[in-house]
Amino acid sequence: MLKEYLKQVRTTTPLVHNITNYVTVNDCANILIACGGAPIMADDLDDAVEITAICGGLNLNIGTLNSRTIPTMFASGKKAAELGHPILLDPVGAGASTLRTKTASDLADQLPLTVIRGNLSEIKTLATGSGGARGVDAAIADVINEDTLDGIITFAQDYAKRSGAIIAITGATDLVTTADQACVIKNGDPMMASITGSGCMLSAMTTAYLTANPNDPFMATVAAICAMGVCGEIAKAALLPGEGNATFRNRLIDAVYNLTGDTLDTQARFTLI
Repeated sequence: MLKEYLKQVRTTTPLVHNITNYVTVNDCANILIACGGAPIMADDLDDAVEITAICGGLNLNIGTLNSRTIPTMFASGKKAAELGHPILLDPVGAGASTLRTKTASDLADQLPLTVIRGNLSEIKTLATGSGGARGVDAAIADVINEDTLDGIITFAQDYAKRSGAIIAITGATDLVTTADQACVIKNGDPMMASITGSGCMLSAMTTAYLTANPNDPFMATVAAICAMGVCGEIAKAALLPGEGNATFRNRLIDAVYNLTGDTLDTQARFTLI
């Protein structure tokens, strides 16, 4: 089932414009190449709108937000909207500072976002105006488990309805919702939290899946998140004694590069609700 979404990425090689943070920009470029897409990065206002126009999708990540890139994000977002391209917002650290919170909220309010992908604290901040993020990490209390799942699904679907975007909440358990659909995903490995950039890479890769599968953005998002989780499991299993998080990062990118559709379909653990 999910293999068709991966196949479309590999077949069409979607070009994704990333206005992303400089901590993880190289990882985002490499994960896009590994999954079958192609990256381009442009964050100067005089350059970015033209770049957006030649790409198929736009990935906006506020991880290292600054006053120079904020107007670039809005301008590129408006161009992508004009062209009907998918736009993903990764509201890194929303709730941790006034600038991050306001910028993420304004982007969500003013652009027709296809997907908003973040941890639960970041999504709560956008949906309610306040959150409990610990820097760029979710608050300890903001977890999806059997006790909280139903309430979080209701919350996420309500926000999806109000925002018009697919809401993707990622963590130990992942949740993807529209106003009337939900999917719970249980792939991944705790070691994915031990490297900088696993979320940023996921946002870039999800944008590639959205660009390659324009007719079904909900399942394209599900497929991308499952793929990253499956590859996290493969990367962890491939570690040798004495290898740590630096090697894990490389093995994760290798796993994405080598992922087959059959492996994705066999190992993906998701439930449509």
